Amino acid sequence: MLTKEEMPACPVATTVALIGSKWKLLIMRNLLAHPWRFNELKKDLDGISQKVLTDSLRSMESDGIITRTVYPEVPPRVEYALSELGESMRPIIKSMELWGIDYKKKAEG
Repeated sequence: MLTKEEMPACPVATTVALIGSKWKLLIMRNLLAHPWRFNELKKDLDGISQKVLTDSLRSMESDGIITRTVYPEVPPRVEYALSELGESMRPIIKSMELWGIDYKKKAEG
């Protein structure tokens, strides 16, 4: 998690710092449905590189937005899911979805 000193003074800027990248929002969108494995996310997020996905997941885990569960199997199975903090973003992402739907309707005519 960001320390108090690392957080911007503006609460909106804090939110953008945590989830403002295109890929983090799309990762969260997917995780709202169910837990995902790394390769499933990579396949679903068209255009994301392995490095960006890895860095985004690590950052989101460090910030407490997602959890990473390693199952003691051979080969190891790792799943990513939203944490309680990440789940608290559900209404915000839903609002973004509804706004996007409305915008697209208006743009179509």
